[in-house]
Amino acid sequence: MPQMTRTLLVLFTTGILLPTGNGVFAQRRSDLLAQIDTLNRKITEMQAEINTAQQKEKASRAEAEAYETQVSELKDANATLLKNLGSFAQVSNKNTEALNQALSSLEARESELRQIMETLSRNDSSLIALLTDAKKTLGPDAQLKAAGGSLVISASLEQLFGSDTGTALTETSNPLLAGVATLAAAHPQLGITVEGLSMTGDLATATQQAASVLSALRDQHGVPVVRMGARGRDGNFSEGVDILLHPDYRAFYREVKSEIKQ
Repeated sequence: MPQMTRTLLVLFTTGILLPTGNGVFAQRRSDLLAQIDTLNRKITEMQAEINTAQQKEKASRAEAEAYETQVSELKDANATLLKNLGSFAQVSNKNTEALNQALSSLEARESELRQIMETLSRNDSSLIALLTDAKKTLGPDAQLKAAGGSLVISASLEQLFGSDTGTALTETSNPLLAGVATLAAAHPQLGITVEGLSMTGDLATATQQAASVLSALRDQHGVPVVRMGARGRDGNFSEGVDILLHPDYRAFYREVKSEIKQ
């Protein structure tokens, strides 16, 4: 068989070269076109998938960046919170310390007040006993009253000086002053204040009258002058002399101060 004939036969057999009049060539060409269409569709589908994947990748990157920003903000907020918490703890500790100091101070003041009240209560009890003793010593006609923690012994100017303006004591004053001296001796813890009362505003005369009573208690009846004081004051609508037996305020202060230190 000639070489040309063999070549044509091979080409005819493999379908590479087909006769044009039997429709075989057209059939193989349509298959190729269909395959091309199929491949093109797959390419289009894959391109769409690639585009979708790229879009998802962009969205994921944007979301990741947003998360990173949120994480950074949360870290900053957490650091600020920890710093504020530390500051709050310091302030809280200072406030607690200040509160404890205030409570301690209040407890100390409460203890002081309690001791003062106890001392005042003892003085009130002493005043009741003093009033009872004064009634026995000075007699039922004595003008006595308790006021401001003191026993007040009142005497008229006529009884003491014989007149409203007199400043020299008369003999009629002796029984009263002797009784006052007896009370003073029986209650050595008490102080004595003599007040001259004026309802005319003449405090000079009232002061001189009070001084005369103080001098008589000192010189004639032996009452220590360190326990006594004298003054004149406005008696409003009253006049006379008031002799006050009261706690020794200086000693009272020393007592309270001593108890507070304990």
